[in-house]
Amino acid sequence: MHIAILTFDEYNELDSFIAFGILNRIKKPDWRVSIASDRAHVRSMNGLVVESHISLTEVNHADAVVFGSGMKTREIAEDHSIMSQFKLDADKQLLVSQCSGTLLLSKLGLLKSKKACTDLTTKPWVEEEGITVLNQPFYAEGNVATSGGCLSSVYLAAWIIARFEGVEAAKNALHYVAPITEKEEYIDRAMKNIMPFV
Repeated sequence: MHIAILTFDEYNELDSFIAFGILNRIKKPDWRVSIASDRAHVRSMNGLVVESHISLTEVNHADAVVFGSGMKTREIAEDHSIMSQFKLDADKQLLVSQCSGTLLLSKLGLLKSKKACTDLTTKPWVEEEGITVLNQPFYAEGNVATSGGCLSSVYLAAWIIARFEGVEAAKNALHYVAPITEKEEYIDRAMKNIMPFV
């Protein structure tokens, strides 16, 4: 199982790394999580440089793709040299987005239901695309899921794990990262948000 996390220049660290950390709680030989980008090294909105594991074209063969957000998402959405590299298939892949990553899903024509979640900054841009932005942290239809708010990456990661490895595996991954004395409450809240869509 290969999961690619799209991470572009001026990316939001919380989007890429929270999902990366939780998804890597699955310890199986065939389970791999990669940072994907259009360049070898990308700098976050706060100056953190990370090395890309795979190219954008390799994303097309991943079992799941996470569209993170960042300061340059609107530029990326209009950059044909980047967007034309994506040949994604919602019938064969899980495609998820967080915050401004939802704009990229929309530009790629992958939001068939015309409903999605995103952050408050991105909301008007997504609405310009004819998408109804829902007032909730997580929404999925079929193999496409969207979320809004940096910490909603927890929900995306849990949903991906639940879809591929089962609900108990998702709960176990969340249990590991949840705060001490708040684990059950934390897991319950996350599962309440994703279970209608698992």
